[in-house]
Amino acid sequence: MAKKPETASRIADNKKAAYNYFFEEKFEAGMVLQGWEVKALREGKVQLTDGYVVVKGGELFVIGCQINPLNTASTHVSPDAVRTKKLLMHKDEIRRLIGKVEQKGYTLVPLNLHWKDGKVKCEIALAKGKAEHDKRDTIKDREGKREVERAMKGRNR
Repeated sequence: MAKKPETASRIADNKKAAYNYFFEEKFEAGMVLQGWEVKALREGKVQLTDGYVVVKGGELFVIGCQINPLNTASTHVSPDAVRTKKLLMHKDEIRRLIGKVEQKGYTLVPLNLHWKDGKVKCEIALAKGKAEHDKRDTIKDREGKREVERAMKGRNR
């Protein structure tokens, strides 16, 4: 029997992350979610920009990822929009990440949330913070690309 192709669709992106950090490595982790959170993710009611990953007791947790509850959420559940969510990865991957975060001054940043085979996955990156001049360079590059796009668009008309 032929295996179905993997389906991955984005739920939310952390656009601030690329501006504030240099990415060294990227990893994919599962998330422990409650039922109302999954329903809210299907509706796109999530904000990832203030999120960050911390290590507690040898496990990874996302803090600051805000999932806004739907109005139609169950009445017997008291939803907490900024609840700390556990990330699921293999132990050896987690140990390696912990070593790099503790020794080399890296930080863990959530990049996006996406669906993969019916499950919510969080892409996290091992990142180093950018200095102010690096951020200015990022802005300058982005502005330069916009100018080129405008020039090319104007010439095509």
